[in-house]
Amino acid sequence: MSGHSQFKNIMFRKGKQDKERSKLFSKLAREITVASKGGLPDPAHNARLRAAVITARGENMPKDNIERAIKKGQGGNAENYDEIRYEGYGPGGVALIVEALTDNRTRTVAEVRSAFSKYNGVLGETGSVAFMFDRVGVFAYPKEKGSEDAMLEAALEAGADECISSEDGHEFLSSVENFAAVRDALEAKLGTPASSGIFFRPKNTVPVSDNVGETLVKLIDALGENDDVQRVTGNYELSDALMAKLSG
Repeated sequence: MSGHSQFKNIMFRKGKQDKERSKLFSKLAREITVASKGGLPDPAHNARLRAAVITARGENMPKDNIERAIKKGQGGNAENYDEIRYEGYGPGGVALIVEALTDNRTRTVAEVRSAFSKYNGVLGETGSVAFMFDRVGVFAYPKEKGSEDAMLEAALEAGADECISSEDGHEFLSSVENFAAVRDALEAKLGTPASSGIFFRPKNTVPVSDNVGETLVKLIDALGENDDVQRVTGNYELSDALMAKLSG
């Protein structure tokens, strides 16, 4: 039920990736709009919208921006965004999944392919790497919520599959099918999570050398700069030394 947290490593350094707040807010607003358009405008009755709003609040997105994005999704003139998943291999053979929301498939695939090519990667076919990942529900809580033992107990009571505690906080994992039930149980006990959602998670991670890792990070940075790209997930594991260097 416990183990070393890899999400900050695997899902990339979100804070560094989204240095420009306006770009981050734009991506969050797009997700909120799509979630709103696909269901009810009330987060209490729209699981995807609820997760998107929680994440936006966690990033200090202004309330007015959130409400405007929800209303935009309910309006008749809301843009039509396609949800696209790109799969490929980065430097060192690292498997990468790129999730995007785009209003122009041709433009986005060209830009994603260009980024892969520039940094020694190759864009593959759909399904070429997805088998290396599981789709899981993730609920993140700050470290201050309790000890590792207390969080393990909370995970068991909530029906979560696993709780990963680290210096960055606590991450509860659930199956996609149990996402709503685990969410409700955790919120009843621990309050609203710092973030939540359904994400890809690698079944195994691959350590990469620092030299390869630096090129890999450049690729993920380039993908993250794309307005259409919402999330990049890989099965890589960077060394502590490289992580410290990148954070410095």
